[in-house]
Amino acid sequence: MASDHTQYQSNEELGQARKLSLHRTRPPTEVPGYETVRFLGSGAYGEVWVAIDRNTGRKVAIKFYAHRGGVDWSLLSREVEKLVFLSADRYVVQLLDVGWDADPPYYVMEYVENGSLADHLEKHGPISVPEALEIFREVAVGLSHAHGKGVLHCDLKPGNVLLDQDHKPRLADFGQSRLSHEQVPALGTLFYMAPEQADLEAVPDARWDVYALGALLHTMLLGKPPHQADDAVEGIQSAVDLGDRLARYRNHLRQAPRPVAHRKLPGMDRGLSAIMERCLEIDPEERFPSVHGVLEAVQQYESRRTRHVYVAVGLVGPALLLCVMGLFGWRGYRGAVGDSERAVVQRAEESCRFAAKFAAESVSRDLERYIQAIEEVAHDEQLIRALREGVDHEEMKPLIDPAQRKDLAAGDLKKVKQRVLDHPARQVLQQYVEHLLRRSDTQKAASWFAVSATGFHMAYASRLSSDNPTGSFFGYRTYFHGGPKDLPENQLDVSPLRQTHLSAVFQSKATKNFVVVISTPVFDDDRLLGVVALSIELGNFRRFAGSDHQFVILVDGREGEYRGAILEHPLFSEFLAKRAQLPLHYSQDPKFRVHLDEWPSDVQRYEDPLGLDPAGAKYRKTWIAAKAPVNWVSRGGQYQDGGEQETGWMAVVQQDYEAAKEPIHRLAGKLLRDALLALGVVVSLIGALWFFVVRLMSHTRNRPGRRAPSDGQAPLHSRETVQQADA
Repeated sequence: MASDHTQYQSNEELGQARKLSLHRTRPPTEVPGYETVRFLGSGAYGEVWVAIDRNTGRKVAIKFYAHRGGVDWSLLSREVEKLVFLSADRYVVQLLDVGWDADPPYYVMEYVENGSLADHLEKHGPISVPEALEIFREVAVGLSHAHGKGVLHCDLKPGNVLLDQDHKPRLADFGQSRLSHEQVPALGTLFYMAPEQADLEAVPDARWDVYALGALLHTMLLGKPPHQADDAVEGIQSAVDLGDRLARYRNHLRQAPRPVAHRKLPGMDRGLSAIMERCLEIDPEERFPSVHGVLEAVQQYESRRTRHVYVAVGLVGPALLLCVMGLFGWRGYRGAVGDSERAVVQRAEESCRFAAKFAAESVSRDLERYIQAIEEVAHDEQLIRALREGVDHEEMKPLIDPAQRKDLAAGDLKKVKQRVLDHPARQVLQQYVEHLLRRSDTQKAASWFAVSATGFHMAYASRLSSDNPTGSFFGYRTYFHGGPKDLPENQLDVSPLRQTHLSAVFQSKATKNFVVVISTPVFDDDRLLGVVALSIELGNFRRFAGSDHQFVILVDGREGEYRGAILEHPLFSEFLAKRAQLPLHYSQDPKFRVHLDEWPSDVQRYEDPLGLDPAGAKYRKTWIAAKAPVNWVSRGGQYQDGGEQETGWMAVVQQDYEAAKEPIHRLAGKLLRDALLALGVVVSLIGALWFFVVRLMSHTRNRPGRRAPSDGQAPLHSRETVQQADA
């Protein structure tokens, strides 16, 4: 045997070798008929290049045997000899050509792109137990074929297992292999090499490959071979010569504890663990005597697992199916109930959604009728003339001028207000406004009024309140300036709106009900004279037909102090029928508001806020509620834009959730039929299951042993060469 060659390279050393290898640009020699493409890697005895066959265009791998460390071309002869024995075996990478007389000598082998198992593990890490077992079995079959032809590999490791295009393993690098009748020792790779193999006087034995096979499985599952540790590597490498190094390696394996980390892996059971541990026995007498014995153990292991599954199914199946029968009946009942509930609730949701849209459109039509009426009034020449005469009268101008009135005392303000009320120039406008209150198309209007361009009430007529705001400044209100909310009362320099506007809601002082004002500007040609407006009490604005189980409410959805306030509700009608006012807390207490921000869609499970009040106890239940926005359409005009506008209101339709599910009780007959059907199905399944188990058990007992797969070609050469000395 040649003298002291490196037995092991650390990961750092291997990385440095790869890095240096990348700088190689030319092969050791040119190979006739082949064009070298790129460098793959190097090992103890040579280097490997990818080349292309000039005749066929086929990619190949060429391994050059460099004359280093006393290694001569006989190494090539030995490896070629073993490959000839294994030609046409699909578990072995195939030899294509040999350069005996080249300097250095070389041989040409098939090449594929998937690389070695070592490359795969380095890139992806450890693999799952089922995948590792499949590769383990395939490699064992390949070794069994080789042993059957008298060839022992003697250096099995991930770097010498190549993966073809289907990720099937192929054996490569037979540089350390021996024929079964040879008595020449062969050194493998540290931690893949059996302890008795690490001896310069060792005689080749098939159990060496058995140990390496177990180490290969250990590496696939855990990412490294058994017993490998940094301190052990340092101790072995620090030996003075090869013999001492091998002795330290043998002692380390014999003293190391039995590997157990694999037992905790997901998918690892006692049977497969026992196979791997027997392969890794330090004493060769305790190991499997051959690779064929490993294959038989794997076959028996898989057969036992299959039988155990069948037995478990056969034993547990009947009990399980009896449970399934009970669960089937329960699921049938719950399924029918659930299906019916979902169907009924879905129909109720669709009904509520449609009703909400219809209710919103109804409110919109009512609003549009009022808007149309007030826009017609704004263009009425009689109103324009009356308002112009009132605001232009010389005696009225100082009375409605904010600049002249802002410093007056309270008593003086009252006198000025009375002078406005009594002034003859205003009476025509007052009579016109009182006439508007009697219009049939706006009979639900609570009041009509006209405001000057400076913000003072010029005329007012109301069905509900006896208080007359005429002569007072209201320019800060939203119905005058068209903003989203009222301004401070002392802000006098306010510009009037210039298009039809729906004001923010506010509470009536008389009824505590919510009121909204529709206002529009009045122009005399291009001159803005003022604003004409009407107010509506929302509690009496729109009556919807409904019942205790389904009805419509109106909610304010605009930002502001009344967001979520209920503007109309059946409970309001009950209160107003019995008394003149609504409870004040309905509008002021936030808990009686609808939380619109918590609605993820237009349909929602919903708790009616008014159900929290003792007077609304009958509404304290879960409702299916659907909302739809209320919009209105302005006709537009010379000084305003037409089109659809948002009111910010929401029409909400509520339907009793429990009442909607009442038809579910009619499902009793269907549930009885489902129970009978379930019983019949369970009985049939029990009979079929036992028949299936008995047949499979019989088939498993009588099934012939697994045959080794047929031979074929293997297309890849390892990128790592042998790293050990030879005899």
